[in-house]
Amino acid sequence: MPVYSLTVNNRRHRVDVDADTPLLWVLRDNLDLTGTKYGCGVGVCGSCTVIVNGALERACTLPISAADGASVATIEGLSPDRSHPLQRAWIEEQTPQCGYCQSGQIMGALAMLQERPNPTDEDINDYMSNYLCRCGVYERIRNAIHRAAREMNDDARR
Repeated sequence: MPVYSLTVNNRRHRVDVDADTPLLWVLRDNLDLTGTKYGCGVGVCGSCTVIVNGALERACTLPISAADGASVATIEGLSPDRSHPLQRAWIEEQTPQCGYCQSGQIMGALAMLQERPNPTDEDINDYMSNYLCRCGVYERIRNAIHRAAREMNDDARR
């Protein structure tokens, strides 16, 4: 079996897995980073969303061979103590019900806020339409994104 190298949350890793092993299973099974969730397995729901070399990717469909040498950011990389503005906003808005999709939603929201630091409701609805929430807490998600955006913008001004 080949050995693949990748940097996950600023830590270098080497994994010995089959080339077609999805990045999701490498993260969860080999690196014990279980925040990224398995939802649909076909890249539709967004529960497994991570950031690879600065771009959003569905970890359930990305083979490790395509991530060799990449830099990967997962939900665990946001902060060790849930202090990232998005994580705090999610908690303060009581966004999760079952919580299953939330790590993918947060990673998607992070990428959106990097592109659009002051999103409108329409921006959020459009950008986040690729993420499915079985519990239907889309209004809470939108509220949490707005809250995080305000905090991130306030922090940037300081």
